[in-house]
Amino acid sequence: MTTTCVKRAFKYRFYPTDAQAAELSRTFGCVRKVYNLALAARTEAWAVRQERVDYNATSAMLTAWKKTEELAFLNDVSSVPLQQTLRHLQTAFTNFFGKRVKYPRFKSRKRSRKSAEYTTSGFRFRDGRLTLAKMSEPLDVVWSRPLPEETTPSTVTVSQDAAGRWFVSMLCDDPTVKPLPALGAAVGVDVGLDHLLTLSTGEKIANPRHERRDRARLALAQRRLARKAKGDGANRVKARRKVAKIHARIADRRRDHLHKLTTRLVRENQTIVIEDLTVRNMVKNRNLARAISDAAWSEFRSMLEYKAAWYGRNVVAVDRFFPSSKLCSVCGTLQEKMPLSVRTWACDGCGTTHDRDVNAAKNLLAAGRAVSVCGAGVRPQRSSPGGQSATKQKGSRREP
Repeated sequence: MTTTCVKRAFKYRFYPTDAQAAELSRTFGCVRKVYNLALAARTEAWAVRQERVDYNATSAMLTAWKKTEELAFLNDVSSVPLQQTLRHLQTAFTNFFGKRVKYPRFKSRKRSRKSAEYTTSGFRFRDGRLTLAKMSEPLDVVWSRPLPEETTPSTVTVSQDAAGRWFVSMLCDDPTVKPLPALGAAVGVDVGLDHLLTLSTGEKIANPRHERRDRARLALAQRRLARKAKGDGANRVKARRKVAKIHARIADRRRDHLHKLTTRLVRENQTIVIEDLTVRNMVKNRNLARAISDAAWSEFRSMLEYKAAWYGRNVVAVDRFFPSSKLCSVCGTLQEKMPLSVRTWACDGCGTTHDRDVNAAKNLLAAGRAVSVCGAGVRPQRSSPGGQSATKQKGSRREP
């Protein structure tokens, strides 16, 4: 059986010179401008003339825009990121028509992610030195890990986060990512707040509560930001950057912890059964929103799914309405009520005393095995690479 090579992004931090930072900032602005102009043109064409505008038409528009006096500054930056942003807009509309996302939105100078994507014609990578178009010197990249041997990047994405840090992401074929040897092990995973994960084996993994560790420092920085005058003053920009740095530090710690957990689960188990939670609805609970967001259940699931696809594992998502907590994992008796405050309970049928979370994980594992065999007992809600699920989406979409 032939296996296709996995496309994998390798992200590194770099430190640009003043000239490079200025060039990249101009590029980010031009990318945002072209994206917004193309989105406005496509929206207007459909609203006024019922006409669909595709990538080729917007590419021709870009050529015309560069010839105008008002938009002549677009010639000052590399044309590759500008063409790529038009392709990204085309992908956004394709996903919109496929009823996977909402209608594309305009990019904001303050809120949108600052990034520019370069294809092979827009950069040079030789002997571990990366040079972008319109630049004479290579970027000062911190090579924290090596790229796969005998591979060259197909695209390079440069970005700057809200904390002012610069990153370069290089998309490469990674021949080292191969399916792991098959195992007979399977595990049910119940996510929570007191414990981040509870496994069907009885193991409980503590919730680090990354946001709580920096909550006082974050609150102080936010109060100082709130006292600054509105606008783009230097003091407000500096205060906003301090808040962003604290958020970035929290997110980095959380992401690192989740990577370690998901890698361990994928390496030790052939099948991993989770619950299909609607986190976006759960965070509407004002009492639990902060704790749920800090736990990052959606990010945990996303990591688990793509790593399972890489290494030949299975992720099964059990329907969110499956009564995993109220069902006795020994005799199958269903309890009528199970408030969140109840952490330990005794089954009315067999008298077994259950830890709420361990019992839920065991029931998830049993339900996942059932769907793996015959597709009964669960209703996964969204498709997942390497997993077993079914997508259900409703609602109509308007034309661009």
